[in-house]
Amino acid sequence: MKIEKLLSISPLDGRYSDSVADLRGIASEYGLIRYRVIVEIKWFIHLSKNSKIKELPSLNIKDTLYLNDLIDNFNIKDAKKIKSIESRTNHDVKAVEYFLKEKFKLNKNLAPYTEFIHFACTSEDINNLAYALMIKDASMITKKSLKLITNRIKFLSKQYSNNPMLSRTHGQSASPTTMGKEFANFFHRIKKLENEINRHVMSGKINGAVGNYNAHMVAYPQINWEVVAKSFVNNLKLDFNKHTTQVEPKDTIALLLGDYVKLNNILIDLCRDIWGYISLGYFSQQLKEGEVGSSTMPHKVNPIDFENAEGNFGIANAILTHISNTVTISRWQRDLTDSTIMRNIGSSFGYINLALYSLLKGLNKLEINKIKLKQDLDDSWEVLTEAVQTVIRKNNIPNGYELMKKLSRGKKISREDLAKFIDEMDVPYSDKQNLSKLTPSLYIGLAAKLAKDLKDS
Repeated sequence: MKIEKLLSISPLDGRYSDSVADLRGIASEYGLIRYRVIVEIKWFIHLSKNSKIKELPSLNIKDTLYLNDLIDNFNIKDAKKIKSIESRTNHDVKAVEYFLKEKFKLNKNLAPYTEFIHFACTSEDINNLAYALMIKDASMITKKSLKLITNRIKFLSKQYSNNPMLSRTHGQSASPTTMGKEFANFFHRIKKLENEINRHVMSGKINGAVGNYNAHMVAYPQINWEVVAKSFVNNLKLDFNKHTTQVEPKDTIALLLGDYVKLNNILIDLCRDIWGYISLGYFSQQLKEGEVGSSTMPHKVNPIDFENAEGNFGIANAILTHISNTVTISRWQRDLTDSTIMRNIGSSFGYINLALYSLLKGLNKLEINKIKLKQDLDDSWEVLTEAVQTVIRKNNIPNGYELMKKLSRGKKISREDLAKFIDEMDVPYSDKQNLSKLTPSLYIGLAAKLAKDLKDS
């Protein structure tokens, strides 16, 4: 491990850095600077296409390529240069503007037009769009990781669709299910949130100091600035927010982060259930050569992947919840509280992706223990009392539930106890025959069918 990692305060940049490597160029400060550069350059190009801005002629192909190269070839050296400028200006967005002016001066065709960089913009015009683009791209990385999870759960749902399992409600034995059906439940819950996230569109604005195009209208009153701004934001594949103060109110950010909180809670639920099944012996975990489960108990194979996933989903939710609860609030036309909070967007996606990585790792280790599943079912004949009392009800015999309650509540009943009760029931022979053939392993209803009913939408 490099010394830099050992000195990292955040485990995302230290211990777990390899697990979140795909986010590094997107959700880091480098990523934010790069997205600011993209927005500034694209705004300049957008203005150059407006024939009413006589002072800024249309760009030729060569100049457009030069500007696009500044985006495509932006690197860590450029970001460090901007940070160096910021150390003098004490303003991060202004540093980007000055950096681009230096780059424009290297091109004789663009050099005369440096004052149209950041034209009529407030810093929040650039920042809100930069963050929207960052979140979109970070979300794409997250969705790819989530897709691996849903594919694995879908596979396990089908693989274990016919493996009967004792259910537990309130921790007590209950009507059987199949292991695959329990995975299918999570598959459908996850897919619902995944589809919501996929449909989500971020909003953006570029309308000046307090959202009224004040400076724009003084400089070029003949231009329909609402149309210009809307077309620019839409070209970035964002929804246009027409009514704002200096800040874009970030309601769409809060909605998206809220969806991730709900998704993470579902995945925490999954982690805890599987942890429990491992504890019951329903799953074993594949062994890895050289791994140690406990510093003192050599027999242990701990469910650490699910514990790590649960913990990191929780940290992600804490950050996501604070961001979404806070960034939609701004005193009057602007305060800076959201600025420092938004810098933690990268951490929230980092912890989500770290948790997804751990969860997938754990899911890939699972091996079902059919013997243990069968043992628990064979030792739980009381779960069939539901079936028996339902047949009693079907035949309009009063107090079916109460009869079963007297026989079984708080007691351990055997196969023989149940068989004797069924034999003495005053119901048709066909009903008795069906109940006599029933075992806990066969009493699964439509669980096997439901486990295979896996639609992606």
